[in-house]
Amino acid sequence: MILSFSSNAFKKFSLDIAIREIAKIGYKGVEILCDIPHAYPPEFSKEQAKKIKNLISDLNIGISNLNAFTLYAIGDVYHPSWIENDYKLREIRIKHTIDCIYLAKTLGAKNLSTEPGGPINIKKNKIESNILLKIFADGLKKVKSIAEENDVKILVEPEPSLLIENSQQFLELMKTICSDYIKLNFDIGHFYCVKEDPSETILKLIDYIEHFHLSDIANNRVHYHLIPGIGSIDFEQVFDTIKKIGYKGFVTVELYPYQDNPIYVAKQAYNYLKVLC
Repeated sequence: MILSFSSNAFKKFSLDIAIREIAKIGYKGVEILCDIPHAYPPEFSKEQAKKIKNLISDLNIGISNLNAFTLYAIGDVYHPSWIENDYKLREIRIKHTIDCIYLAKTLGAKNLSTEPGGPINIKKNKIESNILLKIFADGLKKVKSIAEENDVKILVEPEPSLLIENSQQFLELMKTICSDYIKLNFDIGHFYCVKEDPSETILKLIDYIEHFHLSDIANNRVHYHLIPGIGSIDFEQVFDTIKKIGYKGFVTVELYPYQDNPIYVAKQAYNYLKVLC
């Protein structure tokens, strides 16, 4: 396993300074936020991309993932989503994902993560959920050929209260998509929030995992990212399971609630997790 840290905790810093600070702590990877103020594709020039790629090379670290989940540049955390009622808004999400694929190719990143459909805007029942799942799958199908052509994987990230929030829903989505380039960003905290045992779920979804997100969660399982070690997740057991499946890729710590002290929390997380890797 390779420890990485997400730049989305460093929104008060420029991307280059965030990367330098993350590397200085000891992380061997960085996840780049594809949104303001870091690397929102329409505002992130080829020259900027080249500088960041060179910086990462100079620091001898890797890019764990491009975070294409949020869209604060034109919306918020979730919107525009893949399942908006308005077709034009769905197309904006599709275009953003395509732009992020091209950016990943430029930077040399192997994958990007995206939201699992988005918030459900209509009364939820089985029939309507199936319709929304089809809308989401159809959107992913529009981008998968571009992902395949550029050798960049799109990783769906299940999250509490969104269209896909648990392992069974994710597997239902995978039944509708035939591509090795649509996979899973396994967020340990998210699965814990929906009362799934992370270790058991890793084994259940082993065929789809391409990247891990990591944060701790309180005993009440409310979706709020905490510094690893201060919540209730058994990370020793989780890391043992990750080792058992032979995963040797990036595990990215994601602590975006800590905008006022990201260097401190990144250090705390690193010191706690490095002995488990």
